[in-house]
Amino acid sequence: MGSVNKGLKIPVILNPAAHGESASTLRDRISALSPQVRVHLTSAPGDAEKIAQEAVNEGHKTIIAAGGDGTINEVVNGISGAEVTLGILPVGTMNVFAAELGIPHNNLEKAWRVIAEGFVRQVDLPQANEKYFVQLAGVGLDAEVVRRTTADSKKALGPISYLLTLAQVAWRKPPKVRIEPVDGPVREGSFVLVGNGRLYGGPFVLFKDARLNDGLLDVLVFQNQSLWDLIRYFQAIAFGQHPGLPDVEYFQTRRLRLMSRDYVPVEIDGELTGALPCEFGFSGRGLNVLVPATPLDSAGDGA
Repeated sequence: MGSVNKGLKIPVILNPAAHGESASTLRDRISALSPQVRVHLTSAPGDAEKIAQEAVNEGHKTIIAAGGDGTINEVVNGISGAEVTLGILPVGTMNVFAAELGIPHNNLEKAWRVIAEGFVRQVDLPQANEKYFVQLAGVGLDAEVVRRTTADSKKALGPISYLLTLAQVAWRKPPKVRIEPVDGPVREGSFVLVGNGRLYGGPFVLFKDARLNDGLLDVLVFQNQSLWDLIRYFQAIAFGQHPGLPDVEYFQTRRLRLMSRDYVPVEIDGELTGALPCEFGFSGRGLNVLVPATPLDSAGDGA
């Protein structure tokens, strides 16, 4: 396991709202995994980032995020720039980054075994303006769905809540988004997805050429967003045929800038972070994360 200063327990930053169990039950289950851990509960957005920053200041070298992609995102933003290794206990509604890395979902004992084995992998750490993300950023439709899906709906319905919101948002007039990559022609589209890994929304391989450590952003530009267009896109994604659609463009770049005259929201790892304009690139320092010693295909580099 990533080393910690002598005498310091490993902080586990737990978002109890990310799981169906009561906070006390989940905290007790995590505490029972090892006498080395100390669980810190979050109670509001931004708490995980603050707790992670405090843990870094106290000298911790391993910090564990227990929650979904949003919790991981906050912890990563709290430890960015520090020599810290991230561990993951995926107990949230959406655990796409954990799936990308091959970390078992909703099995605390197996996920803890990954942490205890101590195999560390460095992955890229992309940025959206001043915020870091680990898996995916959405501009336009995807972010609008995140913005309009309530916490109560997510807790009650899980991933289905996003689909219900999507059906409502799809009838709105789409914005015009201008995409300016640093090393290619300017494009325009209705909504854009920017990936670090291959997966989106769970098992769907959205970015077929993505690697978590290649220094490249994977970008999908969609020209339309009517409900019928979205059904067509989803069908193509299910069969891995979406890059071949005439109104979809897939490319890779090191950096890009997105702009619009309209209000266009931006989400990172499933959490709203602001609106356009937005510049995407990479942190000068990668992210060290505890992963299975034998990576799966879904880990994104096959090695």
